[in-house]
Amino acid sequence: MTAAALAGFGALQGLKVLDLTQMLAGPYATMLLADQGADVIKIEPPGGDKTRQNGPYLPGALPFKEGGFGAYFGSVNRNKRSIVIDLKSEAGKQQLIRMVQQADVLVENFRAGVMEGLGLSYESLAAHNPRLVYAALRGFGDPRSGETPYTHWPAYDPVAQAMGGIMGITGPVVGGAPTKIGPGVGDLLPAMYLSFAITAACWNVQKTGLGQFVDVAMVDSVLALCERIVYQFSGAGVNSHPDGNGHPILCPFGIFPAKDGHVSLGVPNDRFWEPFVRLMGREDLVSDPRCASNEQRSRHRDFVEPLVAAWTAQHTKEELARKLGGLIPFGPVLRAQDIFEDPHFRRRGMLVPTEQPGARQPLTLAGTPIHMSRTPGGVHQRAPIVNEHAQAILEEFGLIPSSAATA
Repeated sequence: MTAAALAGFGALQGLKVLDLTQMLAGPYATMLLADQGADVIKIEPPGGDKTRQNGPYLPGALPFKEGGFGAYFGSVNRNKRSIVIDLKSEAGKQQLIRMVQQADVLVENFRAGVMEGLGLSYESLAAHNPRLVYAALRGFGDPRSGETPYTHWPAYDPVAQAMGGIMGITGPVVGGAPTKIGPGVGDLLPAMYLSFAITAACWNVQKTGLGQFVDVAMVDSVLALCERIVYQFSGAGVNSHPDGNGHPILCPFGIFPAKDGHVSLGVPNDRFWEPFVRLMGREDLVSDPRCASNEQRSRHRDFVEPLVAAWTAQHTKEELARKLGGLIPFGPVLRAQDIFEDPHFRRRGMLVPTEQPGARQPLTLAGTPIHMSRTPGGVHQRAPIVNEHAQAILEEFGLIPSSAATA
């Protein structure tokens, strides 16, 4: 795949991104840009990004030692091109500088000070290209935006979840340890913020001709998601605590049992409460003073929630879907197999078959939830083999003579 092959694909076509990131957060941010048509060039160290070895591998798939990749890498590095550059060598640093001179964006997620130690700081690279948007994603942010006691601490998803506040509001209301959110939101949220910040900075370049340093911290991003705990403590002195499967001010609103699993219900107001209780066969609850309003239902949740749970538990998820679907905010709790069998996700392009080189069957990835009518994005290309596009990239940046010119 060459840059020319991507022409006409996505709203970000023509945006050239140098991607130095590894693990999950950084690659997910650049994946979001690549899904919308940016030419994301993944610059890997000798031997390739180590997350390539993280499975699962489909039968027959090209192994890591031969430049292949497992599903983890394949998911967040689709639509990208790969080149190996040794940034610890002088030749590699000069290659990167030459590429920076022609790029729009550079993204890295090393610990603070690593790029400075290589002689590749934002300031030095911006001197070569004042239009450069240099984006950094770190556990606790970059000291340029404010040094904290944790600036140089390493951080992974559970650390960001713990210190950003989300773990402290997740779990059983009474007893039990704080609960980690299943997906790596400590990585994925800052990635989303970073991709937004990059596009905002690139828009500003169009108006001013000047790039800038973009800094997103994993912990800050998680706190931004938990914004309610900040204003509740500031405005009412309420310290955060686990919310369980309910909602602190809406009732009934949360997870309820079914015969064969669980379902989610949201009945936040009388517009839904009255038809809901009639569907339950409990018209008497319409006039019950304990259920007269959401405020009353929340106040008497010890009465309301067990009553709703006892009714839902009598029915399967499918039966509840037939009774409530389209009428009351409702959804069954789905597991992966359910999602693969549900027609919604394939029709929305959320289950995308891709190639895992060497494998005899496709690897299905989660697609993009962003749909644009004129410049659609999506998964157009599998993740790259190590150094797969080196020749084309070096030619495009004028780092080696064009093979077409020498033919």
